[in-house]
Amino acid sequence: MNNNQQSNTSTLSQALLERQNTIQQLFANPVRLLAPMEGLTDPLMRKILTQIAADLGRPYDWSVSEFIRVTQTILPAHVFYKYVPELHHDAKTASGTSIHIQLLGSDAQLMAENAVYACELGAPAIDINFGCPAKTVNSHRGGSVLLDEPEIMYEIISAVRQATPTHIPVSAKIRLGYTDTSRMDDIREAISASGADWLTIHARTKTQGYKPPAYWDKIQNFNTLDIPVIANGEIWNSEQAQNCMAQSGTTHLMLGRGAVTRPDLIAEIDADNNDIKTLTALAWQDLIAHQIKFLEGTAKNDVVLVGRYKQWLGMLTKGYSEAQTLWERIKREKNKAVIINALQNSVR
Repeated sequence: MNNNQQSNTSTLSQALLERQNTIQQLFANPVRLLAPMEGLTDPLMRKILTQIAADLGRPYDWSVSEFIRVTQTILPAHVFYKYVPELHHDAKTASGTSIHIQLLGSDAQLMAENAVYACELGAPAIDINFGCPAKTVNSHRGGSVLLDEPEIMYEIISAVRQATPTHIPVSAKIRLGYTDTSRMDDIREAISASGADWLTIHARTKTQGYKPPAYWDKIQNFNTLDIPVIANGEIWNSEQAQNCMAQSGTTHLMLGRGAVTRPDLIAEIDADNNDIKTLTALAWQDLIAHQIKFLEGTAKNDVVLVGRYKQWLGMLTKGYSEAQTLWERIKREKNKAVIINALQNSVR
C-alpha cells in the first residue's frame, strides 16, 4: 500500500468513526422525532411544532422533511430549498431542531446522486421513504409499493449509503409490508445488508393505511438488526406511547398526527424527566399565539394559508374542545384577519 492509499484509508476510517460517534450521540437517550407527513408537517408547521416543544423543555431530537420525490434527474437547488428552507440556516428550525432530508424514488443511481447533492447543500442526514401509502406515489413505483421488492430497497439504500459522504448518516422509513406482512423477513434482511444507520417503522401495512390499531408488537421482528429502531404509528397520548415502547421493544419514537393534534404530546410523554418543566400541558390560550404565528406565516397566498390553518384546526378539535367551537365559527370564513380575530376571542 502506497502513501496515498494509506492516507485515503485513514481518512475513510476517520469519517466512519465520526459517523459512528454521531449515531451513538443521537441515540444515547430515547429519541423523540417529528414525523414527515406530506402536506402537513411542511416548513411552517415544523417551525411552530418544534418551537412549542422547545418552549416546553423537551425539544424534538430532530425532524424529517416531507419526502422530496426523485424521478428523472438531479433536482435543482431550489427544489430542496422549497421543501427544506432550513438548509439556509444550518438545516435547523428557528428553535434549533435539526431537519433530516427525506428522499423518495425507485432509481438507485438517481437517489444516490440526489442524496449527494442534498448533502452538498447542507443536509445533516438522509432518510429514504419506503412508507408512503399514496396511490399516486405507489403507482409510479415509489414509497410503500417497494416493500414488495426488498431487493430494490437494498439497491437504493446501499447506493445512497455508498455515494453519500461517509460521515453523514443514512436511514430508512418503512411500513410492515405492502398488502400484508408476509415479506417482513425479506425486508429485514434487505435493511441489514444495505448499510442503513437506523430504521423507522410505521407499525401498519400500506393496506391498513392509518386505521387503528397499529401493530407495535410486530416491530420486535426488526430488533435483531444491529442498528437503532424507531417506532411510529397511532401514538396520540402518553399511555399509548408507553404501550408502544413496551410492545415494540424500543424506546425510540416518531410522533406524527398525535403531535399535530396535541403539540405538547412530546413533553407529556417524557413528563417524568426532571429536566422538563413542571407545566407540560399546553392550554388552549397558550396555543393561540402559535396559531396566529401560523396564520402570519409564509405561503403562496392567503387562500393557501387559511386552508392549511383550517386543516390544522380540524385536527386540533381532537385535542381541544375550544378548537371545535372555533371550527364551527370559522369553517366557511376565508378572510384571514377575521379568523385571527375569532381566534383571539376564543377564550373570552
